[in-house]
Amino acid sequence: MKDSRPSPERRTRPDRRRQPTPPVSRFWLRGKRMGPRREDERAGEYYVDRYSARTLLLVLLILALSIADAFLTLYLIGHGAAEVNPVMAHFLEYGPAAFLAAKYVLTVSSILLLLIHKNMFLFRTRLRAKILFLVFLGIFLAVVLWEIYLIFQL
Repeated sequence: MKDSRPSPERRTRPDRRRQPTPPVSRFWLRGKRMGPRREDERAGEYYVDRYSARTLLLVLLILALSIADAFLTLYLIGHGAAEVNPVMAHFLEYGPAAFLAAKYVLTVSSILLLLIHKNMFLFRTRLRAKILFLVFLGIFLAVVLWEIYLIFQL
């Protein structure tokens, strides 16, 4: 017969599991948490310390397409095209270096924000924010293909 009394507490420090993992954990670069350990925790929102190789690949592809988009945009502008994005058009007024820097910083900061919150639900649905990696990849791919098409039309 199993004893129904609770086991004595042997911890010397407070239980760290009482609080959820913060979005930016002190273990971010050296942690081991790639997901929740318990199955019932997978149904909720959670943060991780480490990311999968698939996530890294998606991030690198988005960054590569963003940089390609920036250089193709500059090439097209040099051949008479105009920047239709008002935010990037503003940075273009300061020159190509400012345009490239702004494009990179805005893309990286957006990806970092999405990366941190990738396991959160979108707009009270069952879709996780990580689906946006595929959406952004598709958008950047379409833009780069469109710019390549425009270059061949010159």
